[in-house]
Order: sequence, then structure tokens, then C-alpha cells
Amino acid sequence: MFYTIGEMAQKLNVAPSTLRYYDKEGLLPFVERSSGGIRMFKDEDMEWLRMLGCLKKAGMPLKEIKSFMDWSRQGDATIGQRLALIEKQRQSVLDQQKQLEDTLLMLDYKQWYYQTAQAAGTCAVHDSLCPEEVPERFRPLKEEWKAED
Repeated sequence: MFYTIGEMAQKLNVAPSTLRYYDKEGLLPFVERSSGGIRMFKDEDMEWLRMLGCLKKAGMPLKEIKSFMDWSRQGDATIGQRLALIEKQRQSVLDQQKQLEDTLLMLDYKQWYYQTAQAAGTCAVHDSLCPEEVPERFRPLKEEWKAED
């Protein structure tokens, strides 16, 4: 069964212009075209497109995605290259995840800080809190900031 670019875009939850752009960048060499030049996507193209989308969401540059796609089409001789690229991108995602966790902790702390201040009617309430009154997960942050003052 064949799908139009619009149908495939809908299945992938992306804009048709995204698929056109990927094609223009040489990332979709496997997509067949009709005699009139219309892209004709097959069910088996879905896996490639999902992988492409995953790598893009993971922050991989299009140039590296193209290399990955080219290596995949070359077969088993490039398994090591593909594995190295995936491992590198995975580490990048883990680094981003750690940064997001740190940011979320800071936002959670500030939320607690202002909720406590609002309940007391003043931010000065934090000057008189003993360490045990600060939620345990926020104590390292509070101590870190004291050390920087």
C-alpha cells in the first residue's frame, strides 16, 4: 500500500513540509516516486521515518542523521559507525536530562520558597528558618547558595 506525503505526515504527526524538507536534504532516498514525481511512501518506510524523527528529537544534527541513514543503507559493514553515533547521541540526551533535572529542582525550590513566603506574608521568613524546616531535597541548594555569598 502506498501513502501520499500528507497521509504519511499524518501517521507520523508531523507537517508534510517536514517530510519535504527531509527529502530535499537527502534523508529519504528510499521513497519512491510516481511517474508524475509524486512521493509514494510505503509501510516499510515508516520505520526509517520514525528513526529519523527520533534522532531529530534527540538533537542530532541533520548532517549526522544523513550519515546514519547512509550507513544504514550500506549494511553490516557500518554497524560500528552507527553504534558509535547512537552512543554519542544517547550521552548527549543523558546530559540534557541531567540539566533539566537540575533546572526542575531549582524551580521546585523556588516554588516552595515563594509558597512559604506567601503563607508568612514575607520573604524574610526564610532568614529565620532552621535547616530542619527546609525540605530535605532543597537543603543542598540552600547550603550551596550560602557558601557563594
